[in-house]
Amino acid sequence: MSRTLVQPVGQKRLTNVAVVRLRKHGQRFEIACFPNKVLSWRARVEKDLDEVLQSHTVYSNVSKGVLAKSKDLVKAFGTDDQTKICIEILEKGELQVSGKEREAQLSSQFRDIATIVMEKTINPETRRPYTITMIERLMHEIHFAVDPNLTSKEQALKVIKKLIDHFPIKRAPLRVRFTAPKSNFAGLMEKVAEWNATVISKDESGTQPSIVCEIEPSILHSCEERLKDVQGRVEVLSVSAHAEGGPSVEHHDNVEVPQAAPAKESDAVAEISETMQKQSISSESQGNAQGKQQRRCKECDVLVDDKLYREHCKSGWHKHNYTRHKNGLLPLSQEECMVEMELADSKKDLKDYDF
Repeated sequence: MSRTLVQPVGQKRLTNVAVVRLRKHGQRFEIACFPNKVLSWRARVEKDLDEVLQSHTVYSNVSKGVLAKSKDLVKAFGTDDQTKICIEILEKGELQVSGKEREAQLSSQFRDIATIVMEKTINPETRRPYTITMIERLMHEIHFAVDPNLTSKEQALKVIKKLIDHFPIKRAPLRVRFTAPKSNFAGLMEKVAEWNATVISKDESGTQPSIVCEIEPSILHSCEERLKDVQGRVEVLSVSAHAEGGPSVEHHDNVEVPQAAPAKESDAVAEISETMQKQSISSESQGNAQGKQQRRCKECDVLVDDKLYREHCKSGWHKHNYTRHKNGLLPLSQEECMVEMELADSKKDLKDYDF
């Protein structure tokens, strides 16, 4: 007695694939490829066709597993050689990207853009770079959306312009060396003063004295043009003056910082602490006073009444200490936690962040 294999009617034969589609002579032809391999093939990074194609087969509908008819292939491509047709579709066809794959590509490009922004910007008060996490958060706050049709560098420059309008952030200066003949060195110094350049060092010995400065990136091209008047030239030493471990960071460590901000912060801490002291918020003291069964929260390092433990885990205090615990930091008391959270909310202008 023979048995028939029954399959679901709506079953998809091939899933989790990158589909490349080509319309020719009124017919639709598709091929099934491995995810993230089509672009590598077109960029000539991947040269093994078997690493790109899931099968050397031409379909009329990949998702339903419907194969293309031989007569349609001959009519459209002039041959029924499946491999040659697959290569042509792979080169000229339109890539149908799945939702997860598109999301992964956008997420990766978002990270690349944030990295470029981090490398090209500094905090104008501390003259140090922001962290990559902070840059990503600022990009989310200005509702930045990745455009897959533009390069990461183009979008990074647009992001920097938007961030400058809303947050204390500026382009990192370029470190350059200006060189001119000794007879024109005085004229070079005048131009440096006009450009508001920060002088790092000068070398007036020899026939070609030089001066090392930090300038705004936007005036580099104009500097090159105006140096022709004094027969000078410019050499870029560093595209980012805040490079980690670089001399520019050390140079600005001694910049005087106004002391008013810490005083305001201390007043805020004192005010919030005084407010918190008026509230009965210590779970440990509550449990001891009532003499009920208690559980210890390892993230907050306190004893909490068994019936209140669930509510404690939902509190902002516990969530804040949970984050600190994952980062290897010591827990804060509820008073300290509330003070820290209140201060964070009061620093929306980001001027008190120091990296």
